[in-house]
Amino acid sequence: MRNIPQKTVAFYTLGCKLNFSETSTIGRQLQEEGFEVRPFNKGADLVVINTCSVTDNADKKCRSVIRKALSINPNAYITVIGCYAQLKPEEIASIDGVDLVLGAAEKFKLTQYVEDLRKKETGVFHSCDIDTVDTFSDGYSLAERTRTFLKVQDGCDYNCAFCTIPLARGKSRSDSIEHVVANARKIGAAGVKEIVLTGVNTGDFGKGLHGGKKREETFFELIQALDKVAEVERFRISSIEPNLLHNEIIDFVAQSNRFQPHFHVPLQSGSDAILKQMRRRYLSDLYASRVERIKSVMPHAAIGVDVIVGFPGETDEHFETTYAFLHQLDVSYLHVFTYSERPNTVAIDMDGVVPMAKRHERSKRLRILSDKKKQAFYRSHLGTVRPVLWEEKKTGGKMNGFTDNYIKVEQLYDAARVNTIEEVELGHIHPSSVTVTPAVLSTVQG
Repeated sequence: MRNIPQKTVAFYTLGCKLNFSETSTIGRQLQEEGFEVRPFNKGADLVVINTCSVTDNADKKCRSVIRKALSINPNAYITVIGCYAQLKPEEIASIDGVDLVLGAAEKFKLTQYVEDLRKKETGVFHSCDIDTVDTFSDGYSLAERTRTFLKVQDGCDYNCAFCTIPLARGKSRSDSIEHVVANARKIGAAGVKEIVLTGVNTGDFGKGLHGGKKREETFFELIQALDKVAEVERFRISSIEPNLLHNEIIDFVAQSNRFQPHFHVPLQSGSDAILKQMRRRYLSDLYASRVERIKSVMPHAAIGVDVIVGFPGETDEHFETTYAFLHQLDVSYLHVFTYSERPNTVAIDMDGVVPMAKRHERSKRLRILSDKKKQAFYRSHLGTVRPVLWEEKKTGGKMNGFTDNYIKVEQLYDAARVNTIEEVELGHIHPSSVTVTPAVLSTVQG
């Protein structure tokens, strides 16, 4: 009998945790169709690039990855999916070497498009009208990392002035609690200790469950149900809007045995004038009250903040207001984004464009502030004992893990500790993580 070589596929994922969950799911679909998944740098017959559109680097990064894939294997069948693919399908299809481009709905049908992997003279694209996308496709990562990203929600109805995500992913829609719980049990049965709940607007969970706009379930009900999933030891909320982070959610996490004391809450600006310009659905006093509530019931909780600098109309005074607001806020770290103009957004036509040099200057100041915040948060926990989930990655003979409250910890690599949870005493900061006091490592739980 003649041996037929197994088709191979490699993935490159850009952007958020949601993209990683979807890439992993599509990978499992291709494996079921007989593909062997290989590392990107090993080359493959089929290369799938899952793109992001959050910044203006989307085009540059996408082209760079395409060139890299073709340098590894000039005959690779290049397929581009994801947010950027939905927004600019024709543009991407015209890039030399690209064979197939799939939009927001079509990417989950990838197996139907890749039976023939012969290179094309010109790339083809399949992209729907984003307004017609009203179904939810579930997804979760598995095996790529110690923690699993579980998709529970997709799309967004908020239409913030700077954001292209509604154009790339469509209206807000969700999985059902029953199905999320079933996926969580399946993931836990595979040996995963921690699940990170992810979505575009995670706190908006419950809308669009059966193609409609009515909210049928709530995020609070979801976390209550997941807290009973015995197969999973830790759950983490990836990101949640401040106006959707209700006190009942905060209080529930405070007494939960499974949900970790860690919140990532987008702010974007500490200036109320800029928040209004951005079309955000809250003002700074509400944000401050959420932080105060978290710290009142969980003083040890980590709080991460997204902030954008250089939005149109942001004066020096507006920025200083943001800086002062963040400086006094009891948060643990910042994710700082330099505003970039995005086509088809409200903000692109706004007056008061901030010079790029000034944007970078403001970004640098906030990144320095973030480092100080993180160092202070880490120092406040030195000498305390916290549970750490050790991860598989090995760097320079060391392994890393994260505490329940998201402090990065390192120790000498020990394969037996991978994917186990240990109680450890936090020793010294070195330099962006915390070392362990060896004498108090507890017995391995996992």
